[in-house]
Amino acid sequence: MHTLVIDTAYGSTVGIVGHEPIQEHNSRTHVERLQVDIAAACTQAGITPHDLDRIIVGTGPAPFTGLRAGIVTAQAIAFATGAELLGQNDLEPCAATMHAARRHDPRISTLLPAEARDAIDSTSTCTPLTLALNDARRKQLYFALYSHTDGAPTAVIPMDIDYPEHITTRVNDAIHTLQQNHPGTQYTIDIMGHGANTYTQHWASLHNPGAIVNLTALDLGATGLTLFDHLAETHTTPQPVEPLYLRRPDVSVPNPLKHVLNHAPATKDAA
Repeated sequence: MHTLVIDTAYGSTVGIVGHEPIQEHNSRTHVERLQVDIAAACTQAGITPHDLDRIIVGTGPAPFTGLRAGIVTAQAIAFATGAELLGQNDLEPCAATMHAARRHDPRISTLLPAEARDAIDSTSTCTPLTLALNDARRKQLYFALYSHTDGAPTAVIPMDIDYPEHITTRVNDAIHTLQQNHPGTQYTIDIMGHGANTYTQHWASLHNPGAIVNLTALDLGATGLTLFDHLAETHTTPQPVEPLYLRRPDVSVPNPLKHVLNHAPATKDAA
């Protein structure tokens, strides 16, 4: 089976599962590079787009414009080729990555920074949770808190957007509730995703922080593509191919046009 992964939640990642992905980190050009990168990924795998059996597209959460470009591109290719189209959010794979790393899966753990592996070893007796992140700009983060499972990660705090200091408080409150329900259990919190290193001063206030990894699953090359693909396939109910913005749009309803003295209310010319 030939599976194409397209993700534009942070820059862009394009790749055929089983091969190294092509990544663009320049937010000013990654959308324009999508078509070229998809063609290059197919050439690298020795196939054409019409050989694709499945397309998996990242649904965010992420800012509006880049995310929309990736999803529309995936939909267009699926329509043109007849390939199956699946959505996969970008936070679950972070939790799946940390779960594999804590199980000492060499395909994952060897790709993480040495300090992250050391933090995992030093908290190995605790029950791990993963705080998965993506940079939302404006000093905010998209986030979710997951428990580690062998299947799809389970959300302890569902996806949301908030300021780092508020996220810390909300996570600590969730840990307090877990400890009330499971007395004697010691928890540690791994932090993974783009933005993790930007707000380390806030993570120090978390209940027993573990590894801090300023990467996502798709930054782990071919291994990350395989993990992304596996999660999308194993969902009991396929995730909808809908963009996860989690932020209210910036646009607003314009004010009505001003009235002119002794004239009917002004209206916009439909022409």
